[in-house]
Amino acid sequence: MSRRILIDADGCPVVDETITMARRYGVECLILCDTSHVFEKSGARTLTFSKGADSVDFALVGLVKPGDVVVTQDYGLAAMCLARNARVLSQDGMEYTADNIDGLLLARHTAKKIRSGGGRLKGPKKRTKAQDEAYAAALNKLLQDGSTG
Repeated sequence: MSRRILIDADGCPVVDETITMARRYGVECLILCDTSHVFEKSGARTLTFSKGADSVDFALVGLVKPGDVVVTQDYGLAAMCLARNARVLSQDGMEYTADNIDGLLLARHTAKKIRSGGGRLKGPKKRTKAQDEAYAAALNKLLQDGSTG
């Protein structure tokens, strides 16, 4: 079983579901956010960091240990956590792995180049119940998986 769950909570729609699942499995849950998004949730410990470019990301990378589960939508943060032997899950239930992270980072880089060149890309669609269900199933599987820690 994993040691802890660390949530990159700024803009994360699955904080409550994650805390509920952590409680069910008896896993410590840490919420990391900056001063513009303060969370106080029963069943989790909140760590607040200065509001600055990537301050929460760097703090999370400094705290993560092998076997921890990290919840983030940030591909760069996911890559850094994978390098520290954490299991990393998107808010939509996709597990970031060594097999998919390079492609995701390339897609992010390509999208950034398009935007910086004046191009426009569609924004994210409204969150669906199916996304919530996929996330809950993926987190449940990670927490049941004895190889997480």
